[in-house]
Amino acid sequence: MLDSTDSQLLKALQQNAHLTANELGDILNLSPSQAGRRRQRLEQEGYITGFHARLDAVRLGLNVQAFIQVSMVTHSPQAAQSFQTLIRTRPEVVSAWTLTGEADYLLRVYCADLGELNHLVHEVFLPHSAVARVQSQIVMDQTKPDAALPI
Repeated sequence: MLDSTDSQLLKALQQNAHLTANELGDILNLSPSQAGRRRQRLEQEGYITGFHARLDAVRLGLNVQAFIQVSMVTHSPQAAQSFQTLIRTRPEVVSAWTLTGEADYLLRVYCADLGELNHLVHEVFLPHSAVARVQSQIVMDQTKPDAALPI
């Protein structure tokens, strides 16, 4: 169970993963060693799964962001495993979800340009034997950036 201090610590780290034990201690009204031990415990218990830098996709030349819905022909374990292996190996796919409803998968992808997105859809996903249909939506603008979890 998380107490209110744990929740405060997690909120603070979501905003700035570089916070030192001293800074966390100040925020939480704890000693730096207590704050450090709490962070370590939350990591060990799996509440904190990693620390990541948020990069600017456009500055990196990834000018097209898209969401791709994939519907499968079959839902056999082998087909699912094969498709999941494919999407795990594609660097353009930054996140993937299985869904209920019409589409079986929702993929978030970043590509340099529309040609690269076209290649990904028509020469990578559609030829897969388990894929029935692919529908893509190109992101025009992200009106809310990826946010912290609501703790």
